[in-house]
Amino acid sequence: MSDCIFCRIVEGEIPSRKLFEDEDILAFHDAAPQAPVHFLVIPKKHIPNIMELGDGGAALLGRLLDTAQKLAAGQGCSEKGARFVINCKSDGGQTVDHLHVHVLGGRPLAWPPG
Repeated sequence: MSDCIFCRIVEGEIPSRKLFEDEDILAFHDAAPQAPVHFLVIPKKHIPNIMELGDGGAALLGRLLDTAQKLAAGQGCSEKGARFVINCKSDGGQTVDHLHVHVLGGRPLAWPPG
């Protein structure tokens, strides 16, 4: 999708600080980090949000979360933990209409968030 910033990152049109990439998934550091560790894990295929995963969605979601967990551990979050967030649509706080998992860590995080 040409107007989707994450699709443009996948295509290499917009640079990112990549953490991981395979044929289906891309992970990169957030451009405006909210914690010492803050990265995103996205499917390369454009899926607007978690409500639109469709058939096979559970397998893809599992791979996204597995990748997020492994990368969080690699970023030093194993001992104290991290927050894994999937925002969905406007009421859920989603600002980019492309499914993505935020991973935040490296400091204590309050609940509820702001």
